[in-house]
Amino acid sequence: MNVPTEIMFHQLEPSEAVETSIQRWVTRLEHLYDRITKCTVTIAQPHKRHRHGGEFSVSVVLEVPGGEIAATHIRHEDIYVAVADAFRAARRQLASHIDLSRGFVKTNVVGREGKVGLNVNKHRIV
Repeated sequence: MNVPTEIMFHQLEPSEAVETSIQRWVTRLEHLYDRITKCTVTIAQPHKRHRHGGEFSVSVVLEVPGGEIAATHIRHEDIYVAVADAFRAARRQLASHIDLSRGFVKTNVVGREGKVGLNVNKHRIV
């Protein structure tokens, strides 16, 4: 299954190499969970600074049954590192979503209430 991917570039020119990198990351996520319905990636370069260079801001939004997974405000000076960090954050959130949906995570443990008592028998604590 091929996940529909929307890639948006704000305040910078689109790059084929970056789009290819994003497609590879989407394929990796698809191997982890094949029920992803849509992936939206936004890459922006908010400020072009002279001394420190421009940081790239990357956000990844995955639409899955039961909700959305969003990794936003991931910043780095290297665009490929920013993309990788954003997809790693999305992968961690997706893994948590998978565990919750499959029931692998205990959310509320009921029935673990007990009484603490003290037995005193002839000045000796038992």
